[in-house]
Amino acid sequence: MDAPKEIRYRRSRFSTRLPVDRRYTLSHYWLLEEEPGLWRVGFTRFATRMLGDFVEMGFEPQPGDIVAVGERIGWVEGFKALTDLYSVAAGEFVGGNAALEQDITPTDSDPYGEGWLYRVRGAPEPESVDVHGYVAALDSTIERMLGKEGAETADE
Repeated sequence: MDAPKEIRYRRSRFSTRLPVDRRYTLSHYWLLEEEPGLWRVGFTRFATRMLGDFVEMGFEPQPGDIVAVGERIGWVEGFKALTDLYSVAAGEFVGGNAALEQDITPTDSDPYGEGWLYRVRGAPEPESVDVHGYVAALDSTIERMLGKEGAETADE
């Protein structure tokens, strides 16, 4: 029997399918090793839901520049907010997804496929986790959000 390619996740009003072949960060990015040391990076479905629809994005480093984990490397403008993009891998910035310059909608409609954000040749964030670790992180995050909603309702 083949191993599953994705895990279905559902909690409260949020559901998604998480590819099992990636690393995930607690800041809701995913990393896929396309070849040894080359990482494609994107937002998770949870991140895209929290950020809302994207309008535009841009990167500060140029291909070939060295980036560090946690370094601000760009921005994404959405209907809800302007947010910074951070590197979740250390090494050489290979470049952003040029297709998103023409049409940014795949970041929401296909975040684990055509909606990837950028590539880095190097090493992923050391604290990145496998899909099971990310499921636990999602559970914790959503539980905190539900607790805040309950506390706000109780305060009214």
